[in-house]
Amino acid sequence: MREIFEAELKQVGSDLAEMSRQVEIAISNAGTALLTADLHLAETVIVADEAIDAFERDLDTRCVHLLAQQAPVATDLRVIVTALRISSSLERMGDLARHVAEFSRRTYPNPAVPQAISGTFADMHIAATRVAQRTTALIETRDIDLAKSIEEDDDRLDALHEDNFTALLGGHWNGTAQQTVDTALLSRYFERFGDHAVSVARRMVYLVTGDFPEDHPTDGRARL
Repeated sequence: MREIFEAELKQVGSDLAEMSRQVEIAISNAGTALLTADLHLAETVIVADEAIDAFERDLDTRCVHLLAQQAPVATDLRVIVTALRISSSLERMGDLARHVAEFSRRTYPNPAVPQAISGTFADMHIAATRVAQRTTALIETRDIDLAKSIEEDDDRLDALHEDNFTALLGGHWNGTAQQTVDTALLSRYFERFGDHAVSVARRMVYLVTGDFPEDHPTDGRARL
């Protein structure tokens, strides 16, 4: 029975990594679609989000079954609870990528982002894609040094979010009311994407150390 339980835990970890890879692809494609007005790519992201949602449902069901059937304690319990939390954050990251893609589809054939602030969103796209890549690497390797890098990427997204609002509220902004609302929402989606990545990073640090990262930063690995 123990061998089966450990195999199931290992599969949960593998599926979380695969779910994160799908989120990584989603935000990369969504940002590209946003900047290039690529309708086909945007629709690909929207459809692919269904698979991310299905991953979360399946992972959560299996984790609940493990809790009910195995009554895990100590590290095993921490692994399962952490997996539940991470799958929720990854699902939300997939939703945010879909929201970005939906903007591209709605405004097609026109760009969703006015030229005046396209540079800010290009930087957001780069930062969000990087944070997604590092999130996947963190889940795969359990190298909590990556958690700090993810928080730094999130800081970059926060700063870009503020830059966008500064541009919208500045005297040189001449976009329409709809463009103002759209770009404010888009900026918020990227900013929240980073926040959820930080949540995943902190959960992974908790898994490795058993403590919250802000209290006991350390180096190490863990099985998930």
